[in-house]
Amino acid sequence: MTLPFAQAVTERTRTLNTRLCVGLDPRLGEYRDPAHLRQHTLEVLEATAPYAAAVKPQLAFYEALGLTGMQILEEVCAAARTLGLPVILDAKRGDIGSTAEAYAQGWLTGRHAGAALTVNPFLGFQTLQPFVQAARENGGGVFVLVKTSNPDQADLQGEGRSGASVSERVAAEVARLGAEEEGEYASVGAVVGATHPDDLPHFRALMPRALLLLPGLGAQGAKASDLAGAFHAGGTGALVSASRGVQYAAGLDVAAARAAAQTFRDELNSVMP
Repeated sequence: MTLPFAQAVTERTRTLNTRLCVGLDPRLGEYRDPAHLRQHTLEVLEATAPYAAAVKPQLAFYEALGLTGMQILEEVCAAARTLGLPVILDAKRGDIGSTAEAYAQGWLTGRHAGAALTVNPFLGFQTLQPFVQAARENGGGVFVLVKTSNPDQADLQGEGRSGASVSERVAAEVARLGAEEEGEYASVGAVVGATHPDDLPHFRALMPRALLLLPGLGAQGAKASDLAGAFHAGGTGALVSASRGVQYAAGLDVAAARAAAQTFRDELNSVMP
């Protein structure tokens, strides 16, 4: 029996003592051709799997390759499942009505689907429902954008007229959705940038049963030493994502990617509450 996403990630965190999420963002310009891209991406996946709690392909880099990219994505997802790695598709999907339902069907069910999907709530909270429903029905998960890692997120995610920030309002909805479920962690998680370390304890408290996905480790400047506030006692409740800092740690050197993943894992472990 396949475990629900949140349980699978948490058990892998405890079993392997890792809360690192390895991002796979293959950039065509780094390779001779798509076949070379495919080979290297799969090699990095296999090499870093022992140090990862999850893997996160960024969908844009696969979409950019057209049909070939979708075929590579299916191979990456299949290889990750064989390795026992939960897959988070970083697609930031969000839309209304039947379009949202189609996105949910496309990326939370089927061969190329992830176990979890990043979703955008900024068309309104009702637009989350098709994604949440698909995740619950398929034992998957969603990570709702709450406070993203880019510096200009404050343009829209900062303080609103009511005094509460937009990010805090989204966090309240994530907590409400999670309260509808049982279990240690809910299927509805949240993206909170690792680049906002001072805010992490606050958002951890606002969403006590949400898994937090923390992008920004490495290339975006976030440091493992600043992230303890995102975790519960015992080091569960969050995944820290590193992409370029792993896949291209030293060009296309797979051994360097493996070493970078191990280093990130060890740095995170050293600061766990």
